[in-house]
Amino acid sequence: MRKVLLFVFIFVVQFAYSQYDIAEPDSLADGKKEKKLPSKWSKKNVATLDVSEVAFVNWNSGGSNSISALLGFASQANYKYKNFYWNNNLKVRYGVNKQQDQELRKTEDVFEVNSNVGYRRDTLSNWFFTSRFNFKTQFTSGYSYPNTDTSISKLMAPGYLFYGMGFEYGKNIETLSLYFSPATLKSTFVLDQRLANSGAFGVTAAVYDAEGNLIREGSRVRTEFGILFTNAYETEIATNIYMKHLASFYTDYINDFGNIDVDWQVNLDFKVNSYIRANLGSHLKFDNDVRNLIAVHEEGEEEEYVEEAAKIQWKQILGIGVVFDF
Repeated sequence: MRKVLLFVFIFVVQFAYSQYDIAEPDSLADGKKEKKLPSKWSKKNVATLDVSEVAFVNWNSGGSNSISALLGFASQANYKYKNFYWNNNLKVRYGVNKQQDQELRKTEDVFEVNSNVGYRRDTLSNWFFTSRFNFKTQFTSGYSYPNTDTSISKLMAPGYLFYGMGFEYGKNIETLSLYFSPATLKSTFVLDQRLANSGAFGVTAAVYDAEGNLIREGSRVRTEFGILFTNAYETEIATNIYMKHLASFYTDYINDFGNIDVDWQVNLDFKVNSYIRANLGSHLKFDNDVRNLIAVHEEGEEEEYVEEAAKIQWKQILGIGVVFDF
């Protein structure tokens, strides 16, 4: 566990360092002014804020006043030189919703870091030998509303880490990528012991005796080793309408080989001008290790929990807001 956290820390330091240009001065003779060569780094930071609001006054059809806000931040630091590239990005999103007579509720909570390193033999080839790192978790506790007494997720519960090596095809690697890795490590972290004891997110659950006494605590880390395939594509499908597509498929060699975890995102950005945009997004997931617990209560007996089968998860987002590039 300490080794994994150390690895994440080292990567974050590398990512922060990559935000700064590496000076490449070309000193000229006779004391002339130094000429700085074009940087091989390309960087971009984007902050977004989407807000939606509904209000009713004497509206005879009825309705509830509500307001929603979604704050996002994305940062890129990409290096490209001859046959080598190193792409890094950070994604942060957090959204809340407040409806009349209801408590504030979370609608979005994402913290994700990616780092991809690739090398090809020559500029004529579109095939790269690639190594990929991905880490994601959330900031705050999640609940199955309206129940806010018991959280169903927390910071690093879950947390996911992928690291693998494979082959990637991309004629224009920034806009189209097909990646296949026959050797990818997946680690699932559930650092909240209560959730770990329940076996949340696929970790090994705690063991109890017949009287309900704890014998062995649940595992807080689950490690898998398997195959990963991803496809990413970005394009302008019409004037000022941009589409981003990202799909990943993962299966573990040892545990239920052939049972595929799916993560598929499609986002449409509608650019009004340099500062105003609209966004329509779809996010579909299926993970056989993520299962819900439902309460079963029979008369005269204590309440028990039964694990449901894994289900398809889907989220749709529509927002209008402002965007700042810097």
